Amino acid sequence: MIVPETQIRTAEAGDDTVLAELDRATWSPLHAVLPAPTEPYEPFFDTRHPPEDYLVAVVGGEVVGYVRLGLPTPLAATAHVRQIQGLVVAESVRGRGVARALLRAATDRARAEGARRITLRVLAHNAPARALYASEGFVIEGVLPGELLIAGEYVDDVLMGKSLLD
Repeated sequence: MIVPETQIRTAEAGDDTVLAELDRATWSPLHAVLPAPTEPYEPFFDTRHPPEDYLVAVVGGEVVGYVRLGLPTPLAATAHVRQIQGLVVAESVRGRGVARALLRAATDRARAEGARRITLRVLAHNAPARALYASEGFVIEGVLPGELLIAGEYVDDVLMGKSLLD
């Protein structure tokens, strides 16, 4: 099956419901540190996470994924760093380059904002995500052993990053 071209754009307030539904449909202990979302949906956007923090992937006119890009801390000392704080892709388009397109768009945006580094955190047991990040130039910069308790098991938190100075 030929997939239409993926378009990436900044999220809009009207994307709230579709992004909440996407979060619910894709929730898994493989990548989630929060409990599964329930109905009725909480608002997807809030004062800490406004639409402009998100890039969405659109395929065939349908929103099929998002990446949230933010500052790692509120400190001026980390203003040169951007952090990927969430990456979600609909099951129907997985394996078709949508996550890669979102990662590249987030990296481009970080550079455009003057960032020198981009970082992320990923659960150690999420091998597909770790492989994707590594293929995009992210390297492991640290591991927090047993940092998270998920579904009754302790899971390592893997810190990855890359320079944007190339």
